[in-house]
Amino acid sequence: MLETTTEDTLLLVDPDLDFLEWATKHLSAKNLRVLRCDNAANAIKIVAKTPVSVVVSAMELVPFDGMELLGRILQQSPQTLVVLTAGFPTTGQIIEATQRGAHDVLRKESLPFELRPVVESALQMQDDRRSADQPDAEIPKHDGRVKMIGISRALQEVFKLVGRVARSDAPILIAGESGTGKELVAKAVHEYSPRRQKEMITINCGAIPENLLESELFGHEKGSFTGAIARRAGRFEQADGGTLFLDEIGDMPLSIQVKLLRVLQDGSFSRVGANETLMTDVRIVAATHKNLSAEVAAGRFREDLYYRLNVVEIKIPALRDRLEDIPILAEYFLQRITRKNGMARIRISAEAVTTLQSHNWPGNVRELENTIARACALATSQILLPADIPLASAPRNSPASFTAAIDQLINAAPMGAVILDWLNVEVASRMLERADGDLKEASNSLNLTLAELRKLLAQKS
Repeated sequence: MLETTTEDTLLLVDPDLDFLEWATKHLSAKNLRVLRCDNAANAIKIVAKTPVSVVVSAMELVPFDGMELLGRILQQSPQTLVVLTAGFPTTGQIIEATQRGAHDVLRKESLPFELRPVVESALQMQDDRRSADQPDAEIPKHDGRVKMIGISRALQEVFKLVGRVARSDAPILIAGESGTGKELVAKAVHEYSPRRQKEMITINCGAIPENLLESELFGHEKGSFTGAIARRAGRFEQADGGTLFLDEIGDMPLSIQVKLLRVLQDGSFSRVGANETLMTDVRIVAATHKNLSAEVAAGRFREDLYYRLNVVEIKIPALRDRLEDIPILAEYFLQRITRKNGMARIRISAEAVTTLQSHNWPGNVRELENTIARACALATSQILLPADIPLASAPRNSPASFTAAIDQLINAAPMGAVILDWLNVEVASRMLERADGDLKEASNSLNLTLAELRKLLAQKS
């Protein structure tokens, strides 16, 4: 049973009368008054007449939707906490609702498990701040177009965190494995921020040689080094007023980290070869697939820079930790690929979805997208079956399937080959393919230097 220390009022708003009946019983508690209505107009009237502690409202309402109801409630009663519910809330709905001040956004099918603890948390928060007056500012709507696909609770928590931090200027560190969608999260932060009218500029810190990275970031003067035939503005100048996304920040050389730290401290920098100090106003969003705290301990990343960047950390879950997102992602990629290539619509069978969910997805969403693309190219009918999915479809983490895979590798080795040497070359070659030809990414994945990786690739016949 829910318990409150003082008299509280809970308002339920939903067009489904059966849901209202269930929720009233599910949330009944001592010292809790439960009111309910089936449309947004009546909800506003109730909030205008009665102090309401918590509102649980559906997104789909008449005569206006739950997002507008959220804004009107907080305008009338800033202290009220609003929980919105929807069948499948979109990325934009979750981020925008969080920015507008929603306490939480829940999927309808999760309500039997999540509604009670969420409402209990909201009521406890009201007890804690009973006498406080902390109105939340309403954030105006806008038409951000970032595409992040997923219905899992883990990913929705990412959406909500984006909504909370986007409107500030605090540096953000996005952590996650390769292929999880870190750049999409960075774009969402920018598109839902006050800086969205300016540009978001992206730079991959691991893809640019050290001797060029400083110039790329800060610009250079004519004649400052061989090949500098004219003055050039760097990314910090170009991103002034907007957002600078530093992808794979863990690969940034220590010499450049020192210069980046200065910009983060006071916004000042100098072009290569110049004495003039320039100022910039950028929001820094960084991303890495590495464990930066371990990099700090190993002396490969500056501790002071780590704490400057890690004001807010957003961790992107691996695809294997959110298998419920695979069906909707697969369908999204199917539609996009067939539409782009002018193909007839291809559907995916339930058995093929099960095959996809049995895989461990070391390459995450990027690997899933490539798998669907290959399946479309090789499909022999308008329905994808397990046989059309280019995977070894044994259950993930199965000892038997791992042993079988090792046997297949040994049997595939050329006659007379030194198996371990041959395997090293093949793994290096395959990793480079998965990294789309990016030597730096492939070498990081294999924990090799670039020279070691090139040496292995040179042995590929």
